[in-house]
Formats: sequence, structure tokens, C-alpha cells
Amino acid sequence: MLQNINELYGHKLAALDGEIGSVKDFYFDDKTWTIRYLVADTEPWLPERLVLLSPHAFGQWDKHQKTLRVKLSKKQIENSPLLESHIPVSRQYEIAYHRYYGWPTYWNAGGLRNAAGYPQVPSPSKDDVEAHLPLHLRKDSHLRSTQEVTGYHIQTVGRAIGHVSGFLADDHSWAIRDLVVEAGHWYRGNGKATLISPDKIERISYAESKVFVNLTVRDIQQTTETGLARAGLENHAMENFRD
Repeated sequence: MLQNINELYGHKLAALDGEIGSVKDFYFDDKTWTIRYLVADTEPWLPERLVLLSPHAFGQWDKHQKTLRVKLSKKQIENSPLLESHIPVSRQYEIAYHRYYGWPTYWNAGGLRNAAGYPQVPSPSKDDVEAHLPLHLRKDSHLRSTQEVTGYHIQTVGRAIGHVSGFLADDHSWAIRDLVVEAGHWYRGNGKATLISPDKIERISYAESKVFVNLTVRDIQQTTETGLARAGLENHAMENFRD
């Protein structure tokens, strides 16, 4: 089922033994277009601390109660590796994070699973070695914030149109299927939303706050109606995607 990521901000987070805060943001991989982490606002439980939750920890998402059940205890979360700042999240931190929870890493086929849900220490790998390399020699994890990219303008082959207003993700795999774009005044029916698949995106310029697509305005006009139908979205429902 497709879920608009932007509708999940502010939802409550419940660990196995009590509430821990609310959904603040999501970090996605801008190469594979997959959600890698949920960013939790843990005030007042863990003040002034940024906590990441991998989809490995996601339990049932109660959309009526606007609550995500997390398959971790509060103690496990509290003792997880500290993340001192916002993105970019270093690969060194990610290695420590996945090692702590015993989860497989997403950037290779390796990783350890711990049936009891407790941390275990793996043997050194090439990723552990890489974590100790100078910054300019490490791989870029390509993690980006959905909150940050929301509002970026869409740069087509010919001109800039509209802006990103949401992300449609598969709530099982957490792969981003489409960007929701507020079309703006260039399209008939001002403010109409359209969908753009990640396979049409060439790159994201964070310096320019733009998403570059290999589409013309005409291409987008021709695919707007079929794109909305494919996602099962009616025009009136797109009100939820607006700023």
C-alpha cells in the first residue's frame, strides 16, 4: 500500500514499554529511493537528542490512532549509539548503529540477525575498515531528509515547474514510488498535483534546491492523469499533499 510520507509527521511512536515521542522526519537514499531511517523527536523523554529508527524496527502502524508501534524497548533505544548532529549521517555511525541492533546493513549483502533482538558484535568487515578512513576516502551514504527536499522546485528539460509536496512510499518495502508535485500555474487548474517516478529523476541539486528530471512540461502534462489513476488518487484527495 502506498503511503504519503508527509502525512506521517507528528504521529506518535510507541516502544514495547511506553511512548517515546513522535515522527519528525525521514531519511531516504537518493540513489535507490528507499526510506532508510525515521527520525524521532523524543522530547521530553530523551531531550536534545536525535534518534534514528530503521524500518527493521517498525511494527504495526495504527493510522486511526496515528501511532507507530516500534519493536524495541525504551532501554534499547536509549542505549543506542549517539548521533551528535543531523545529516550527513556518516557511514561510520551507520556501521555502529546496525552492529548495535544486530541488523543487516542495506549497502551490502552482509549483516547479522539476532533472534533475541539484542546487539551482537560482528567480525571486522571492509565496511569497518572503511569507517576509519579519512572522510574524503569514504563512500557517501546518500542519505537525505524528506523534510528538506519538500519544497524543492522541479527542473524539467525546458523550465522549472512546481515543487515537491510529498513522497509516496510502499509501506512494506519503504521504497519511494513517486514524488508528489504541486504543478503550479503552468498546468490547467492551478495547484493541481502530479506524480513523478524516481526513474525520471536525473539528480537533486541541494545547492539550488531543485530536482532535475528528464521530462519536458509536455511529458508531465500527458502523464498527470494516468499517474494519479495508477496511484489510486483522486484529485480531491490530493488536498492532503499540499503545504
